[in-house]
Amino acid sequence: MASPFDLTGQDIWVVGGAGYLGQAVVTLLASLGARVLCADLGDRAQTFVQEKSLPATVTACTVDAGDSAAASTFVSAQIAQRGVPRGLVNLTYASTAKKLEELTEVDFDRVNHGNLTAAFLLAREVGQAMADAGRGSIVLFSSMYGTVSPDPRIYEAPMNPNPLEYGVGKAGLQQMTRYLAVHWGTKGVRVNCISPGPFPNPNLQHENPAFMARLGAKTALGRIGQSSEIAGSVAFLLGSASSYISGQNLAVDGGWTAW
Repeated sequence: MASPFDLTGQDIWVVGGAGYLGQAVVTLLASLGARVLCADLGDRAQTFVQEKSLPATVTACTVDAGDSAAASTFVSAQIAQRGVPRGLVNLTYASTAKKLEELTEVDFDRVNHGNLTAAFLLAREVGQAMADAGRGSIVLFSSMYGTVSPDPRIYEAPMNPNPLEYGVGKAGLQQMTRYLAVHWGTKGVRVNCISPGPFPNPNLQHENPAFMARLGAKTALGRIGQSSEIAGSVAFLLGSASSYISGQNLAVDGGWTAW
């Protein structure tokens, strides 16, 4: 029997693939044999693929998932060129750095579009094509702050707690996952999401070690996560190892939400 973690020949799209977590996901999927479409803003994906000397099975491209028309065109063009993917991973997000008192209606609506509306439209475009093909796996990305609120004691001044509109959008993604999983379940399409815990990027880790210590102390494991620790969860949800799992939110948070 083939390994349930073998992705050889499977076409998987990773949108937001050049970010801190996205890079680890793309790299692992390629190592497991997948054909990976790494999409991100501007030339970020191209730069990442070139700098890391990724194999020819990884293709870089540009897309702004927040631009509904551009995202729709992107999906149609890629399906015409590559066929219907076996997997879609969406790591894109939107947020502000504003305090609750400073957040405007325009800010809130803009972020909701980036986190919810854009994710819905992309998932629907790809998911319907998967349903027509009778197979597929979609992995959305929520957050620990889609389940619990930030502990303000961790965010000492002048830092702001993780912003409200970010958490609201991430909570919505968890429910969207359930709806889509039920809608396409009998068509052979699975939909799940991952809720990362504290995975600060390397620059933040270097610049604010005291904050890193507070973040780590909040988890049951007593440390922050590393990007490679997200990638395995994505590979699991995409492959046959999780073939009877759908509509679930997987917390990869070191036990952050366990207490």
